[in-house]
Amino acid sequence: MTSSPTEVRGPRADQVPQWRRLSNRMLLIHPVQSLLQFLPALLGLLIAGTTSGNGPIYSLIGAAAAIAFGVLRWLTTSYRISSEQVQVRRGVLNRRVLSVRRDRIRTVDVSAPLLHRVLGLARVTVGTGLSDRSRSDGLRLDALHAATAAELREELLHRRPVDAPAAPDAAEPAADADAGARAHPGGLPWSAPSPPAGTELARLSPRWIGYGPFTLSGLVTVGVVGAFLSRLVNEFHLDPTRYGATRELAARVLHTSLPLLLGELVLGLVVLAAIASTCGYVLAFWGFRLTRLPGGTLHVSRGLITTRAITLEERRLRGVEVSEPLLLRAVGGARCIAIATGLRVGRGAERGGSLLLPSAPRAEAQRVAIAVLGRREPFTVPLIGHGPAARRRRYTRALVPCALLVIAAVILHALLPVPDWAPVATLTLLVLAVLVAADRYRGLGHALVGGTLVAGRGSLVRRRSALPTDGIIGWNLRRSFFQRRAGLATLTATTAGGEQAYPVPDVPLADATALADTALPGLLTPFLVPTSSGPDSDSGRSRVRPHSDATDRAAG
Repeated sequence: MTSSPTEVRGPRADQVPQWRRLSNRMLLIHPVQSLLQFLPALLGLLIAGTTSGNGPIYSLIGAAAAIAFGVLRWLTTSYRISSEQVQVRRGVLNRRVLSVRRDRIRTVDVSAPLLHRVLGLARVTVGTGLSDRSRSDGLRLDALHAATAAELREELLHRRPVDAPAAPDAAEPAADADAGARAHPGGLPWSAPSPPAGTELARLSPRWIGYGPFTLSGLVTVGVVGAFLSRLVNEFHLDPTRYGATRELAARVLHTSLPLLLGELVLGLVVLAAIASTCGYVLAFWGFRLTRLPGGTLHVSRGLITTRAITLEERRLRGVEVSEPLLLRAVGGARCIAIATGLRVGRGAERGGSLLLPSAPRAEAQRVAIAVLGRREPFTVPLIGHGPAARRRRYTRALVPCALLVIAAVILHALLPVPDWAPVATLTLLVLAVLVAADRYRGLGHALVGGTLVAGRGSLVRRRSALPTDGIIGWNLRRSFFQRRAGLATLTATTAGGEQAYPVPDVPLADATALADTALPGLLTPFLVPTSSGPDSDSGRSRVRPHSDATDRAAG
């Protein structure tokens, strides 16, 4: 480490890289983060010391230890950037060195929580193409000055040479002035770094906030708050009946019929979830802007309190998906998601940075998808249906479980004192099953147009995925026992981006193999043989079939 820590990006390629510390302003943030991290332990010390009267002293000692740990985090964290790789060295007790080759960098995510924005700092996360399945957060620099973070993002993505070291601490006032000049409308010293001039593809419209309640993403928030309150009541042995309002509420619950009570609970949950979803939408996507930069990159910036800016190279793009959750589809809304290497998908598109457009009108989502992919036909062409066998399979899979549930309810009603309305209520599931089956088949289909595979599927979340065939690296042809009886198969396109597997479910076997062979000519040739065509065979078209069932888990 250098004796005079700075946060410049690194030396030139002909110099030996030196380890450098993060911004010294993190000395104000790391202790706060440590206090929040150890808050449960501090509360435990306070409660444990109440019997001896030393609870406050124990808590102060614990707080001092947490603050010291935060300072040690800054002292033991350093980084260096050369022309070949980025390295971060960190750890108080367990020292680790994380390295990423610059030619493996896929995305650079610049974010700024509230405390960072107040101090003019930004957090830089370097993505290397690993999915969430690897449980990796990537290589993180927490934190740099906002101006330095913006420059570093451009430098890493465009592979420009590393500049020479700047003067140690003299550069900080200039950085401060630059950060303060870009004041946030709310008065905070920094918002998302402004990208270079480019073509704006989308910008948040205030009207889109109306789609927030229909995402129901606030259900998680309501659940977490409910669990926290329940835990709080149990830990402190609170008796709700001691308070007038809760006592009246409990009395009303006891004197309310079960169906009415369930209806009120569901209605209240929906209202709370809608409010939480709307607030979450505003916090996450306020100021959303999607821009195409001249260097062949897509730049996304968004966020009200915690700002975030992601830059994605278009050469990493493997496709685009338009997603329509059921409630959002009912009001004409949709989202646009990038299928690209280096973006996290396992914990949701909003957190992973693959979101190209939040919940917005369906026409707007399709327009953005067309603009990003550069092809109109994949999002306008009618999909090819999968035939009567696939339709029957949709209804069978939806109705059989519901029918078994109805039979079980009738049997339980005959043997046990089950309310009379229970079997009748299960009958409504059959109606819902029919509606879901019809909707699932309506969204099922595929197309191959303009060198792009288009796959449609789903009901609760309807998806239309467009994958250019030059980004498909293999196929997986799978047939279950019931699919073999119906002459169907599930053809899955494998790619390096997104979820890495995009299925075309329940397509006739001959159509599946023909589709795969047409999309990637020659890849399936070793596994397929032509069948004889005649007057009874699909208007004389040649068809293909696997050599054996062993090749159903086909090439790739």
